[in-house]
Amino acid sequence: MDNILLSAGLAFLISFFSIPVIIQVAKDKKLFDEPDERKVHKAVIPTLGGLGIFAGFVIATLLGVPQSVSSELQYFMAAAIVVFFLGIKDDILILSASKKFAGQLIAAGILIKFGGVHINNMHGLLGLHEIPNVASIVLSLFTIIVITNSFNLIDGVDGLAGSLGTLTTLIFGCYFYYIGELTYAVMAFALAGSLISFLIYNFPPAKIFMGDTGSLLLGLVNAILVIKFINLAQNPGTAVPLESAPAIGFAILMIPLFDTLRVFGLRILDRRSPFSPDRTHIHHFLLDLGLSHRMTTLICVGANILFIALAIVLRNLGTTTVMGILLLTALSFTGLIYLIRQKKRAVKVENNPEKELIKSHKILTLVSDTVEVD
Repeated sequence: MDNILLSAGLAFLISFFSIPVIIQVAKDKKLFDEPDERKVHKAVIPTLGGLGIFAGFVIATLLGVPQSVSSELQYFMAAAIVVFFLGIKDDILILSASKKFAGQLIAAGILIKFGGVHINNMHGLLGLHEIPNVASIVLSLFTIIVITNSFNLIDGVDGLAGSLGTLTTLIFGCYFYYIGELTYAVMAFALAGSLISFLIYNFPPAKIFMGDTGSLLLGLVNAILVIKFINLAQNPGTAVPLESAPAIGFAILMIPLFDTLRVFGLRILDRRSPFSPDRTHIHHFLLDLGLSHRMTTLICVGANILFIALAIVLRNLGTTTVMGILLLTALSFTGLIYLIRQKKRAVKVENNPEKELIKSHKILTLVSDTVEVD
């Protein structure tokens, strides 16, 4: 317990005192996120908050995990450093989607090959259990990359990615602590400590954004934690085994993960790159309803908590059944918000058709001309 408290407290303090310095440096060097038609903020905001999150997380984790406990930590840190450099370059100079994807493949490869972060058992999902090694590698790569990008893509509203990340890491951290997995508990609480500190400066109105430096790190760590959670929680020999562990893991990451899979699917069906930007994320829908950044964040976090509770309550029904219920509930939730948004837009167009037509034309032109990642 002392290691966990040390790592969480140290991560909080490092991030808390480093972020004001980062804000000042970003202002001096004019390292801002410029507003445009697609983005929801209207003023220039520094984007290097991920530097503070990364510093707090790495230092606290390295000091909090005893050297004799884990032989995998060095590979986790190596992968984190890879995504850190991807993020920092994208935040400062802009990185193409293909280069960012290649870097994420390298980080995922380190985790799978050396860190033992892989899915080799479906635990009854769709009737599958043990899977071949090739399928395990492909599925693990897909899972790590999708989760890594999910927090990057959901980071579109003040406080949203940080709040969801705090929720997921605290849940994973508590579970790993109770089953005696110190390495993963320390990692989770160290990241939670950094995120809580960051949210002081990021919750509406935001003084700084985490940028890709922070969101990619947040996604990568959550990918490690959820895969380890699934492998350990489904094991009957674990101190606190859980039925339907894959479904529960999916529920813990529900809002960012489902939203990413939905948006990727829509873009692919529209014959566009899954990384092409648009305004089809759940937070865009909520903002279009007239909700503030604060309310949008609270609704998403509250919905995520309900999904977790639903998965835990229904866990004895089996992985496939619980996963199906979660997906249907998420689709219904998103569909309802979308229909309300469309109805509100129709009323706006009816009241002021010329203004809405010009606005829609600008957004469509931006989407067709842009090739950057969200």
